[in-house]
Amino acid sequence: MVNGIFQTDSLILLFATLFILGVFTTKLSSRFGVPALVLFIMIGMIIGSDILGIIYFDDAQTAQVIGIFALIIILFEGGLQTNWSDLKPVMKPALSLATFGVLLTSAIIAVAAKYILDIDWLLAMLFGAIVGSTDAAAVFAVLKEQPIKKRIGTTLEAESGSNDPMAVFLTVAIIELITNPNTNIFWLIMTFFLQIGLGLLLGILFGKVAVIAINKINLDSSGLYPIFAISFALLAYGITSAVNGSGLLAVYVLAIVMGNAEIAYRFSVFRFSEGFAWMMQIVMFVILGLLVFPSELFEWEIILQGITISIILMLVARPIAVAISTIYMHFTRKELIFLSWAGLKGAVPIVLATFPLLAGVEGSQQIFNVVFFIVLTSCLIQGTTIAPLAQKLGLFGPKKTTPIHTLELISLGKANAEMIEYEIEEDAAIVGKTLNDIPFPTDTLVNAIIREEQLVTPTGDTTIAAGDFLYMLTSRKSKKALRLLLNSKNKMTSEVVGK
Repeated sequence: MVNGIFQTDSLILLFATLFILGVFTTKLSSRFGVPALVLFIMIGMIIGSDILGIIYFDDAQTAQVIGIFALIIILFEGGLQTNWSDLKPVMKPALSLATFGVLLTSAIIAVAAKYILDIDWLLAMLFGAIVGSTDAAAVFAVLKEQPIKKRIGTTLEAESGSNDPMAVFLTVAIIELITNPNTNIFWLIMTFFLQIGLGLLLGILFGKVAVIAINKINLDSSGLYPIFAISFALLAYGITSAVNGSGLLAVYVLAIVMGNAEIAYRFSVFRFSEGFAWMMQIVMFVILGLLVFPSELFEWEIILQGITISIILMLVARPIAVAISTIYMHFTRKELIFLSWAGLKGAVPIVLATFPLLAGVEGSQQIFNVVFFIVLTSCLIQGTTIAPLAQKLGLFGPKKTTPIHTLELISLGKANAEMIEYEIEEDAAIVGKTLNDIPFPTDTLVNAIIREEQLVTPTGDTTIAAGDFLYMLTSRKSKKALRLLLNSKNKMTSEVVGK
């Protein structure tokens, strides 16, 4: 009994230490330009059995479960932050990259793997499928704070959020062909279209249901709303996967629907999801770091194979796939260069590499080790140079503005009211008007204005300026009208900006 308590206490202490290290790691990553996920992986490798020997972990099944759960949370958070008005113009190139792009990348890497790894064609195709997709966790983490132009940044985020179905389908289908040579290929292809269709359909359906449920339910605590929202993401994944649909695609689509709708306690849902996504990134990448054994990974054969395939992936396969997938889509040469270089690899290839391990495919351990090495090189080389490359190519847009002031929200469920935070843009119709002149809904009150990092106490004669952060208390029934008012544009300013 006493030994069991000591083991539990030690485990809790270990997790606390890992989370603290993870938070400090994100600070170091921003200072030195190294993606945080690389440092998370390194922490896992260091505390693993080959170096410090604190934890011995070789359970691919557990790593896969944790990885998929983490991806659900990360995709949910990424989808919430995706603006439909930004996404709609880039849907065509994003979907093309997520399907044809993955297929082309996988095919080119399969040819390279066949001769570099000296494996048979099916195993080479499996290797290509595993590393063919752009990783959502890596892309969201690296691009989050970078002022990349909207068209390019949104294209990459949409591609990485929607290309998992193709990667998972290819991986599972090839494993099926390896373990069961009599599998009907036509049936596998039909399965892919079924997965995509169900993922899209159920994602939209669950998203709309989630919005209605969140707005209709009247909970006593605002802290329950984020949990309620994330529960729908997990439910969408579970039910969609149960009917052979793409659960990850359903989660991403559901999050986009929710993120672009008016939902109760929006601020709380978004902030909780962001924190939860960071926590799951730390857990996932540390676990994946634990799963690999450095003594096996850093053998000269693996290093040479990994570097060679990484070079082909970064400089040949991805650029060719991007060029063909986006043909006639009006991307400039600089934009194509950036899209090619920003095809980061991360958690998804490592998680997919556990599939052949669990299926008992011969040669799967070699595949896992080389895939892991490719992910490391991708994150270290591409991840650290994305921002400098974007700046050099002139692809930086306006600096992302996030309010440095926070407003603690209390539960207003009983009053059926919410606190709204809104940043006033330059072309907003209310810029230059006083609060008395603005036709706010009758049950809306402007509580505070933050201007140039200073608090302005609002009065009827206070004039609204571009860049102001308005904090307004309004009833839920007036939220839509308030949003329409705040989003209305000054026609003359818009025309000048457009020119």
